[in-house]
Amino acid sequence: MQHQITDNIPGADDIVRVRQSTLIGLSRDARQLPLHSRSIRATFNGQYQSAFKGRGMEFDESRPYQPGDDIRAMDWRVTARTGRAHSKVYREERERPVLLWVDYRQPMFFATQQHFKSVLAARVAALLAWSASYHGDRSGGLIFSEHGHSELRPARGKTASLHFIQQLAQQQAAASIAMHTGVTDDAAASAAADSLARLQHVSKPGSLIFLISDFRDMNEAAWLRLSQLSRNADLVLISVHDPLEQQLPPAGDYKISDGQRELNLSTYSAQQRARYAQRFLMQQQTLQNKCRQLSMHLISLSTADDYLHVLQQGLGLQMTASTRKRAR
Repeated sequence: MQHQITDNIPGADDIVRVRQSTLIGLSRDARQLPLHSRSIRATFNGQYQSAFKGRGMEFDESRPYQPGDDIRAMDWRVTARTGRAHSKVYREERERPVLLWVDYRQPMFFATQQHFKSVLAARVAALLAWSASYHGDRSGGLIFSEHGHSELRPARGKTASLHFIQQLAQQQAAASIAMHTGVTDDAAASAAADSLARLQHVSKPGSLIFLISDFRDMNEAAWLRLSQLSRNADLVLISVHDPLEQQLPPAGDYKISDGQRELNLSTYSAQQRARYAQRFLMQQQTLQNKCRQLSMHLISLSTADDYLHVLQQGLGLQMTASTRKRAR
């Protein structure tokens, strides 16, 4: 059961749900987040940098083998049919697909500051969709929860971004209504693995894939799918968390509510607070290790963060003072 601490939530819009107009309004900030493979140097775990794989390659034609051709590009079917060695020739795709995997499972409906993690996920996804549109890339993706999913094939232009944003807002609202229904950990894990399997069907070599989630309840099947995706595409994991998940509040008594029931949280024990914080660090370290093993990029993002600033830092970009002011 996911809770929100009612004492710390400010009286503002978009705490539980995100408005479509809010997501549309992020189009201005998206111009400050270019996604070109040449301009992005993605930092991984704060230790080193690696360039994105870049745009995908598309089969063009077969031609007779020439000295120096890569043996891996041999067209064995044509070779067998003609009796002469032939190689496949590829051309660079005009645009690179940008895919967004957005998690609306129940753990994402949690808040103590600013808004639900699911609201932050929607804002980040909208920002990336707009950026892809501005820079000529096709964008699409998959929005999912334990109760269903919405799959959008990559398309180019403002209309595609608006359609994706519409689905972000509608699916987030629908999932927020269903968040009180009982869902097992196994069901949540299966939803993640199934959605990643669907993502594989629309992913092409050279795709840039952003996965926005808290990455809870990820079973071995889900990590296997991620491993397969990472072989031919650039994967950026944006790990979303609430400040309370990182550490307990100062010593005191707090009321916790899921909108139906209330519980009391006591944080007087220093040992309990230390163990709680250490558990979060261990979870983050496990996620970092997974990313290192699978050559994926990781950006950690709190609901209390200036998310545009964090994204720019995580993608190795420079942020202007005016952009930072608008992102707050």
